[in-house]
Amino acid sequence: MPKFSIFILLFIAVFTFFGSFFYSVDAYALNSNAILLPPSSINLLGTDRLGRDLLARLIEGGKVSLFIGVGSAFIASFIGLIFGTIAGYFRGTIDRMFVVVVDLFLTFPTFFLLLALVSYVNASSFALIVIISITGWMTTARLVRSESFKITTQPYIKILNIAKINKIKILFKYYAPLLAPIYFVSFTFGVGGAILAESGLSFLGLGIVPPQMSWGTILSDGKEVIEIAWWISFFPGLMIFLVTFSLINISNYLQQLTNKKQIQ
Repeated sequence: MPKFSIFILLFIAVFTFFGSFFYSVDAYALNSNAILLPPSSINLLGTDRLGRDLLARLIEGGKVSLFIGVGSAFIASFIGLIFGTIAGYFRGTIDRMFVVVVDLFLTFPTFFLLLALVSYVNASSFALIVIISITGWMTTARLVRSESFKITTQPYIKILNIAKINKIKILFKYYAPLLAPIYFVSFTFGVGGAILAESGLSFLGLGIVPPQMSWGTILSDGKEVIEIAWWISFFPGLMIFLVTFSLINISNYLQQLTNKKQIQ
């Protein structure tokens, strides 16, 4: 098991959601006497251009980044699971419509589609979750559809259909357990992808709107002073890297387990 990656994720989750209990510095407090101070015993990770404590801002911004990442990945993977299963089970006209819709979404580069959607709404945590979910369900849906085709051709599924067993019961009882590994793999990949998408939008000034903050907005704040204050961009970038890298390791492990079960 990728124990080290799991430990990193647990540490970041505890740091983000419980760090303010141990480090009670106000993330929004301005201090004109502490502008762009490097990491020290007073400000552990330094301060930004407005004298705000960077560690406190990382704790506060992490809540938004993780909330968007997990929320977007859950919704996108769930949408992909539902659409992919329906297309693979019913086939025919429904499957052809599914292919047309997916190909239509995949015609546009995902990030440019994100930019187009964000430009028409006021960015907020919930809005970004919806937008990232809309642009991120297609890969999961195609994987699930492919696996659903294999399940549909199994003799016991054909027997159940001939016996006119309720289709919803078939989907939940026989399809869901077999498709669960794909869902969890897609979910773990999706969390990292959603955090990166939110960070990219925030870096371009189209993400979270101040005074709210995320790791992406903190990273963006430091781009203009990176030559004299490297810590402002480095630490939020490090947090994004650790979360994404750990999730990729866990996804690879889950995928290996799935492949072993299929071979057996």
